[in-house]
Amino acid sequence: MLKNTKPVWDRVEAHKSKFCGLSDRVWDRPEENYQEFFAFTEHRQALVSEGFTVSEAVAEIPTAVMGEAGEGGPVIAILGEYDALPGLSQEAGLAEQRPLVSGGSGHGCGHNMLGAASLLAAVALKDWLAQAGLPGRVRYYGCPAEEGGSGKSFLVRGGAFDDVDIAISWHPSAFTGVWPAASLACVEMEFTFHGRAAHAAVAPHLGRSALDAVELMSVGVNYMREHMPSSARVHYALVNGGGVAPNVVQPRAVVRHLVRALKLDEMWGLVERVKKIAEGAALMTETRVDVKQLSGEANLVGNAPLEEAMQTNLELLGGVGFDSFDMEFARQIQTTLSRDDILTAYGRHGLQVGSEPLSEQVYPLNGPRANSMGSTDVGTVSWVVPTVQCLVSCYAVGTPGHSWQLVAQGKSSAAHKGIAFAAKAMAGLAADVLSDPALLAAAKDTLQKYRKDNDFKNPIGPEAEPPLSMAAK
Repeated sequence: MLKNTKPVWDRVEAHKSKFCGLSDRVWDRPEENYQEFFAFTEHRQALVSEGFTVSEAVAEIPTAVMGEAGEGGPVIAILGEYDALPGLSQEAGLAEQRPLVSGGSGHGCGHNMLGAASLLAAVALKDWLAQAGLPGRVRYYGCPAEEGGSGKSFLVRGGAFDDVDIAISWHPSAFTGVWPAASLACVEMEFTFHGRAAHAAVAPHLGRSALDAVELMSVGVNYMREHMPSSARVHYALVNGGGVAPNVVQPRAVVRHLVRALKLDEMWGLVERVKKIAEGAALMTETRVDVKQLSGEANLVGNAPLEEAMQTNLELLGGVGFDSFDMEFARQIQTTLSRDDILTAYGRHGLQVGSEPLSEQVYPLNGPRANSMGSTDVGTVSWVVPTVQCLVSCYAVGTPGHSWQLVAQGKSSAAHKGIAFAAKAMAGLAADVLSDPALLAAAKDTLQKYRKDNDFKNPIGPEAEPPLSMAAK
């Protein structure tokens, strides 16, 4: 139940049904990194119909869109996403695994909700600005390829945020609160080894195996794990093993490595070590290695003034307001989860274990958190613009990210309630910033002070190009 109201929240209520529909349509057509053409079109059409000035192919990325409304004053960016994940096709509203398309994609991270709520917040803020007669501009950024494609890092490199004053976003979750400014900086690279084919039985001495080089590189990286910070991570995937014929010395093999660390400077050191291991593997096997960067993301930079203001909005809003129908479906989902899934969900947020299938609480700001974390391209934005995010309860406690269970809940009434709640939190904060120059100044000063002591180098290098097709090759 609302503890208080703001005029901008009324505008969210007026528009919410349209944008819950948008979320559902994007859920129906899941598209992976840089292939979000349907979602892009839907978001672009919504921006046009709501009177935004629209820019397409932002930073030369075909599925990136930006809409702007308002005049003068500060520029508030509200960030949306709409990419899906491979292999997670699932029937909606069903608490058992049942793919709609065998091997198909699905919104296993809730980005159908994320983009719709962010666009809803931008529309509400546009209406509020016009009604209040205040100077200021709201921009909605439809950002592709968060799931490993680092779309926002490419947008930052392209200058899309150069004149932005504040950036705001959110993410669907099992709990509600300010997103802690903790994530891992990362770089994903593809290593292609080139060898020499030969008959594996008749003339093996004439061959130089690219697959051997990949395997030796993996061994070297595994040995490196003992000698890197415990918070760092290195993951890999074999993209091309050289073919299916064991009687041929494989002349070409491809492996991807994802290197993560708590901060950018720590990550760069690990990246160089992994490259050296690849060079060593090539040297040992008398092969040649090419290195290509695919993606990269900076760690999140916190902004205490914005986080405190976001927390105030969340607490004023109170719980999301789930009903008995929502609770019952969440209980059904929880029957498909393990006890560890549920305990881990509470532990990640430092919360006392409860029994509610859907969480109505707003967890405290700066409370205890587990060290487990992933990466997000919002981190790169947070180095160049004061940035804040919130999490909003939209699905059953214990639901793993990137799971069929999350996909199953993506069109639920609980998801729709979370969309409206998140839009109100973001629009409320944006209205606070536009109404309070001191808050805007404090947010900017906080980032400037951080940057004085921390050098920024975009994890996306100048030679990297958006991997518009990340399929195995």
